[in-house]
Amino acid sequence: MEDRELLDKFSDPHSRNFAFNLLVRKYQQKTYWHIRRLVVDHDDADDLVQETFIKVWHNLDRFKEGSSLFTWIYRIATNECLTFLAKKRKRFFVPIVDVEAQLSDKLEHPGTFTGDEIQLKLQKAILTLPEKQRLVFNMKYYDDLKYEEMSEIVGTSVGALKASYHLAVKKIEDFLNKD
Repeated sequence: MEDRELLDKFSDPHSRNFAFNLLVRKYQQKTYWHIRRLVVDHDDADDLVQETFIKVWHNLDRFKEGSSLFTWIYRIATNECLTFLAKKRKRFFVPIVDVEAQLSDKLEHPGTFTGDEIQLKLQKAILTLPEKQRLVFNMKYYDDLKYEEMSEIVGTSVGALKASYHLAVKKIEDFLNKD
């Protein structure tokens, strides 16, 4: 079902729940993987997906169609991730580097990561990036988003996003070539 149809059904009190269930089914998996790549842990990702869709439910009436529904949901999910990571740092009084090191260590736990050794090394390289570069890299590399879509999600200019992506790729290449 197209987004416009979902929004129309959501605005009708009789089909509101049905429309929202369809919307969740349509975007849940993409949202999960976007969040999971940022927070690594499955349980944290599940919680953040739930928080994201709760916010979508409460704010969908106010959604302005200046952007796509997908972009709007990704923006909410991204903000939820960034807030979660900031709270985690404050809660444990750890600097950003230590949080990323914790996430990197989690990749080694059984059941957390199912890829091969090369994919594991790539994930560890991504976790060495500053938060914004990691976000931009994940959205471009994994989600194949256009820079214009990313600009709407993170509120940064296309030029700055291109620069962040280029720097991220360079740092990842350096990390992968280190050994």
